[in-house]
Order: sequence, then C-alpha cells, then structure tokens
Amino acid sequence: MHATNAPPYLARYWHNLPDGRMQCDLCPRDCKLHAGQRGACFVRMREGDEMILTTYGRSSGFCIDPIEKKPLNHFYPGSSVLSFGTAGCNLACKFCQNWDISKSRDMDRLMDQASPEMIAAQALEYHCTSVAFTYNDPVIFAEYAMDVADACHAVGIKTVAVTAGYMHAQPRRDFYAKMDAANVDLKAFTDDFYFQLTGSHLQPVLDTLVYLKHETQVWFEITTLLIPGHNDSNEELEALSRWVMQALGPDVPLHFSAFHPDHKMPDVPATPTATLVRARNIALKAGLHYVYTGNVHHAEGDTTYCPGCHAPLIQRDWYQINSYRLTAEGCCPDCGTALAGRFAAKAGHFGRQRISIVMGR
Repeated sequence: MHATNAPPYLARYWHNLPDGRMQCDLCPRDCKLHAGQRGACFVRMREGDEMILTTYGRSSGFCIDPIEKKPLNHFYPGSSVLSFGTAGCNLACKFCQNWDISKSRDMDRLMDQASPEMIAAQALEYHCTSVAFTYNDPVIFAEYAMDVADACHAVGIKTVAVTAGYMHAQPRRDFYAKMDAANVDLKAFTDDFYFQLTGSHLQPVLDTLVYLKHETQVWFEITTLLIPGHNDSNEELEALSRWVMQALGPDVPLHFSAFHPDHKMPDVPATPTATLVRARNIALKAGLHYVYTGNVHHAEGDTTYCPGCHAPLIQRDWYQINSYRLTAEGCCPDCGTALAGRFAAKAGHFGRQRISIVMGR
C-alpha cells in the first residue's frame, strides 16, 4: 500500500477501511488502528496515513548460538548461527519462555542498532553458517527480517526463522521466499488451548506448516512445548502426531520440549522427562522418523537414528555433536538410506558455546 521506493521503516501489509481505520494484514489478528495506535504486537504502528515498523534496525541483542539450540537438528549440525530478535509479539502466550523480550513495550531496551548489511557482515566475520530471527517472533518484524535475509544471501549466509507461524497467506509467501530453514512452534493441537493460552487460533499455524511442506523448499522442524495438564495427554499427542504424519509426512523432525514455570504460569510444574519420553514414543509409533526431546538431558532423545536400519547416525550431548556418521551425500553408511535435512560432509564443531556480540565491534 506504499510506494516501492519508500524508506525501509515503512511497513507493508495493510489497507484502509471505510470507517477511517487502517487494518494490518500481516497476521490473523487483523488489528484495526486509529491514528497513533499500535497493533497487538506493539511494534506495528499507524502514523498518519502509513504504517511503520518501530523496531526496524533495532535489536534486543545479538548472540552466536549452536544451530541445535533453535532447535534445528537436521540443518547443518554443529554449525553456528548468529541469533537476534527485536521486541514485541503477535501472540499472548501465558507460558512465554522469552517474555522479557517478546512482551517488552520498552523500545529503549533495543540498544543494538544494525542495518541488514551490518548483520550479514558480522555473520561472515564470525564464520556463522546462518543468521536466525528468534527470541521474539520474526513475523512481526517481517520487513526487517526479509531485508536482512537478502543481505545475508548476497554474501552466502543462510537464514533461519524461529516462529509460531501465525501469519496471513501473502506475507507468508513473501517471508518464506527469503528463508532457508525454520522451526515452527506447534504449541498444542486444540484450538481451545490456542485461544485460552495464546490469544490466537490453531488453524493458521497448521496452514503455515502445510504451506512450508508442499509449496516451498524451506527446511523446517516443529517444536511443541509440553505443559503439564494443558497439552500433554495421550489423546492430544496421538492426534498431533497423526496429523503431522498425514499432512506433512514422516520426515519432518518433531521436538518435544520441557516447560519451566514462567511469565503468567509460575505455579505449573516443570515438565518431567518421563512426559517427553512418552510423547516421543507416541510420535514414533505414529510413524514419524525423527522425534527429539528438548530442555532435558536425554541421550536417546538427542540422537538422530537412521529411518532404514535404525543405526545411530548423529549422537549429541545437549548441543555438542559427539558422533557424526553420514556419508558426504548425507546417507547412512550402513544401509545407504538418505537422511532428511541439509547436511555438510562433516559436522561443525561450534558445540555448546554462546557468544554475545555487540554489532559493529
């Protein structure tokens, strides 16, 4: 709705309504704004007759992480990824594990300012394989993320979105055309959970997953944070696993991660390891090839097994790669079965490090 030569802080994906308000068309919230109002995400704002992105070029911090922390277990294992986020979120998860960033309305906390070209240059300087848009959902800063992705691709750096997948069809197409990989939160498998605990709905997330699988070349994995008493019943886990198997196929990795008490759910207990193991077994029984446990120490749930002969091919200890038994073509050396994912001839050796950096230094 704005000129193609507009300054980069001007947002896309909006239209004017007959009553004088402006509707944001980025996500299914469809926020309708009067002059000076911000959307539910708090970062997309109507300013006069335009919509602006208040966090363009501003970050809550930059860190270099292991790719397995996103979590992505089948995207260049052992490699390093330059990670950053901004502030705000278009969901309202009561269990948010990054609430200090995603729920922040303090724009002054965004101290690190960086152009897309600066971010790409830093990733190159630190020998990162990829740049990840994470900590808060990149959907709400889509224009900034897409510009960073263009700058990264220009110098051979790949891009990763860590997201809840809650967005409309047109921005989804534009956004994922710029991404090489994604981890999508499938927070539960009931709309009641989504509505009551996140203020959103399930179907748009399922639509994103189906779109990624059938209409893009983006490598993606799924994470479900299991919250005791809320989304961890056998019935729900069976339904979720069946849907992934039928709609996406057996080769999409599924991560079950442990909840820890936080934000507006401090009285809910942490997820027992036994719950994650039970969920993993349910998903494997449904036919999924790659099912992992996260946020706990569980060697079996950290290991990638060959779907053909079941030999352990990538053994991990948290984010450390201890064994990497793949051929140069990404196949099992024992039976020749190809492993689904994106693999280098050798694993990276970044390990468990986490390096904070200040942009431009």
